[in-house]
Formats: sequence, C-alpha cells, structure tokens
Amino acid sequence: MALRLTEQPSLYDHLEKKSVAELLHDINEEDKKVPLAIEKVLPDLEKLVTAIELQLKAGGRMFYCGCGTGGRLSVLDAIELPNTYGIDPEQIQCVLAGGVENLVLALEEKEDDIEEGWRTLQERNVSPKDIVVGISASGTTPYVLQTLKHCQENGIPTGSFVNNPDSPISKYSDYPVEVITGPEFVTGSTRMKAGTTQKLICDMISTTVLIRLGRVEGNRMVNVRLINDKVVDRSVRMLMERNPSLTDYAFCEEMIKKCGNVKKTEAYLFEQGVLKTLPEV
Repeated sequence: MALRLTEQPSLYDHLEKKSVAELLHDINEEDKKVPLAIEKVLPDLEKLVTAIELQLKAGGRMFYCGCGTGGRLSVLDAIELPNTYGIDPEQIQCVLAGGVENLVLALEEKEDDIEEGWRTLQERNVSPKDIVVGISASGTTPYVLQTLKHCQENGIPTGSFVNNPDSPISKYSDYPVEVITGPEFVTGSTRMKAGTTQKLICDMISTTVLIRLGRVEGNRMVNVRLINDKVVDRSVRMLMERNPSLTDYAFCEEMIKKCGNVKKTEAYLFEQGVLKTLPEV
C-alpha cells in the first residue's frame, strides 16, 4: 500500500474547541502550502503541458479523468473553456465517475468502478492521437488507475496529478505530477488542500495550453464568445483598444455581434478595408 500523506492525522487537534478566528487562521496557514508545493513540481507539470499541447496541435483531444472533488473541478474547468477561448467543446473533455450528467449527485461509490472510465473513453472513440490526464488526491483511485492502465495498453498517452509520493497512478502515467501537500486540516478531507491543488493545476494546464494554441493575444481573450452584455462590452472595448482607428462604439458593437468575437471582427474589417492593418501579435 502506497504511503498516503493525505490520510495522515492533521497537524491540528481539538478543532471543535477553536474560535472562528483560530480556525480561519489555521486553515489559511495550511492553504499557503499549496502554491509552494506546486512550485516544486513545475518541471514535471511543464512536461505534461507540453505533451498536451503537442497532441492538441496534431488534432487530438485531452480528457481529464477523475472522481470526487478532483473530477468535479475538472468538469468546471472544461465547461468554461469553449466560452472563454472559443474552442470546440470536444477538444478538452472530462470523464467523470458516475457521468458528467450526474455532477451534482456526488456518486463517490463510482470511484471503485474500474471499467466505467475506459468504457466512456471507448464510446468517445479515444485513440493514440488523444491524451488522458488522471486526477486523484490519493494516487490510488481504482477508477482512474484502471482507466490509465487501459490507455497505456492501447498506446494512448497519459498524464496525471496526485497528492502522494510514489503513487500507483503515477506508474501508469507517461507524465506524472506528484504535488505533496501533506495531511489535511481535517484529517483525510482531501477537498481542502488537495482540492485546491487540483483547481490550480487545472487552471494552469488549460490556460497555458490554450495560450500556446493561439487563443490569447497579448493578454486578451480575443476569441471569447458573446455570452452576455458584459462580455459584449468587454469585446467592443478590446476591439477599439487594439485598433485605435475605430472610434465609434456603436459601429464596433454592431460588427462584434455580426462576426462573433474580436478576432473574427478584425479579419472581417480588414477584408472590407475598414482596417488598414491587423494588430501585431
């Protein structure tokens, strides 16, 4: 059995006797350890992100694979990407124990179903062009472990991020990342530091990959979809800031709504001769 630091007794005790101020202080002290733990594994994370970038550039897809907190956080990451970066929802997907459609039901018992993840991937026609990234605080979750094992047996690249050293899941990962955050504030409650780790790493993976794939220019979301009035206004102002010759807000708003995002609007206005040059990238 692998050593599970995430299951070791908390460094704090008699929590029920602490004041609100003490509890908040101590939780915050533990949370501070998370980014420092991630910093130690940035080289491993770089290898994983680089592999994902190469697979997606070649037309493949990325699949997060997880259960519990980590799986649900990966779903939250993936569902925001099409709107934020204008990508095809198929490009970055999630395989969640119990099914993404049951996200709010917290079907934790499904993490012991060792074949469901592979069945789901097969239904989505997974192939060696894709990459599957497992998420597990313990590093032993049967659902994730067996899914990655099947992937390796079928020549499909794999990655993972876990919160325990020398985990079994890492052994079935071509690009393992082990972020060691130690015992949780409430013993075994991996929705805390481990979950924070998972949220930050999902952010780092998807943001870095999509920047590398050209979905950001400068520091702007030039492919953001027009999902509400706030985003329309942001896109209009972005268009005008990137192209100082455009000074009519109403005209820019009309063009943004016609074309769908900043990048498409700029291309259209360039074709029409309204813009003499396109913004430098």
